[in-house]
Amino acid sequence: MGLLPSAFPSPPKYLLGCILCSANGLLFGMDTGTIGPVTDMANFKASFGGSENSTIHGLIVSCILIPAALSSFFAGYVADRLGRPKGIAIGVFIFGAGAAIEAGAVALSMFIVGRIVEGLGEGLFLGNLVVLICEISPTRTRGAMTTGPQLATTLGLVLGYFVSYGTSSVQGSLSWRLPFVVMASLSMMMCGLSLCFLPESPQWLGMHGKYALAEEAWVKLGVRPEEREKVHANVEVTELDSEVSEDEKKSTTKKLLEIFEKDVRGRTLLAVFLMGMQQLSGIDGVLYYAPQLFQKAGLASSEASFLASGVSAIVIFAVTIPGLIYADGWGRRSSIIYGGVGMGILMFLMGGLYAGDAVHKSTGAGRWVVIVCIYIYAALYSVSWGISVKVYSAEIQPQRTRASATTLSHSSNWVSNFLVALTTPVLLAKSSYGAYFLWGGCCVVTVIVSLIYMHETKGRSFAQIEEAFTGKKPTEESGCTENANKA
Repeated sequence: MGLLPSAFPSPPKYLLGCILCSANGLLFGMDTGTIGPVTDMANFKASFGGSENSTIHGLIVSCILIPAALSSFFAGYVADRLGRPKGIAIGVFIFGAGAAIEAGAVALSMFIVGRIVEGLGEGLFLGNLVVLICEISPTRTRGAMTTGPQLATTLGLVLGYFVSYGTSSVQGSLSWRLPFVVMASLSMMMCGLSLCFLPESPQWLGMHGKYALAEEAWVKLGVRPEEREKVHANVEVTELDSEVSEDEKKSTTKKLLEIFEKDVRGRTLLAVFLMGMQQLSGIDGVLYYAPQLFQKAGLASSEASFLASGVSAIVIFAVTIPGLIYADGWGRRSSIIYGGVGMGILMFLMGGLYAGDAVHKSTGAGRWVVIVCIYIYAALYSVSWGISVKVYSAEIQPQRTRASATTLSHSSNWVSNFLVALTTPVLLAKSSYGAYFLWGGCCVVTVIVSLIYMHETKGRSFAQIEEAFTGKKPTEESGCTENANKA
């Protein structure tokens, strides 16, 4: 028994913190995996008859996204003021409250209100997951650690699809209410765990002048001194705890607009562009409306399309695992470029088959080509853009704007997601191929922009990334020890 501690050493606290932080991504994945199958259930349509209209169907699915975009814009400011764990916990609680409203909805308007509340919470917590993980991870494992929320999201997709599939045979409205009951319960549990056990970011402590506490935080996290990112503040701080820093005295407006200052403006716009195009590649059109896409390709029965959707979620989850393992071996830039090329080709292939009337529901190889392409597309997205875009958008920002700029880019993601979710059922109703050509074109545009403007960040410290974008070493970054002495 005495050999057990040395044979099975305790994992470092930063790893446990990253796992707990990432686990919140389950909630986003569950909602994405649940809403498509739920709105396709006969009992849901019986409860809210208007949902059979393609425009209303798109509105039900997408109404979560604009509130998420709005709250995401302020999420970085909330996390900068209250701390990363508190910002995440507040968002998760609001998300759970929205899911509870959906579970108890007695009218379509109440269900939509629940989705709006859920969106407000989702926008508050989701972007800050990557920010916190970025700031508590060693440089050498930052890529792998920051893919954790994406892995949890894909696991949530699997849970969402199969929970919905399992409850679809239940009689009455309980068939579509149960998935939201599960989601609300899980949210409240994750809120409590995040509030109690998520570690605070040493970068956040340093930004508020608490250098000694930042050093203690690094020690508790178990990160070796040579692997720690340097901690610095934006302003001079004369007293550690008794005096409020000038940064904290800034007005909310000035703090939010700091992301558009000359030295970071280009990086902010690049992150906003990449996160927006991540959705315009069509991934959530595939995830939200997978049952309809498979039905259109020839899987006529609702049960078959549900199962096909669940299998696609399993494929996405499975390929995300090697993506996580090799995230620090594959370059962010090359993943986005090569992934975009592959996804664009697949989208144009599917659109071309539909446009050429080569997809016949009852017979022919065309329908199977489309079904296989959907699986390959989802897998390729998950191992490339699904990981690299979110990591890149967070790590290219300097400390003072990382939370605000990252959550702004998530706002762009939500707005684009809204457009895809709202228009996909309409496009599918009017044209079998238009959506595929649109999504493929967005992939091509992103590849071109990435070739021109992206710098590789794989394996680089924040100081090295800053130097790559500005052409000079940031003067504000001094060592942890110097800052502690200064304080």
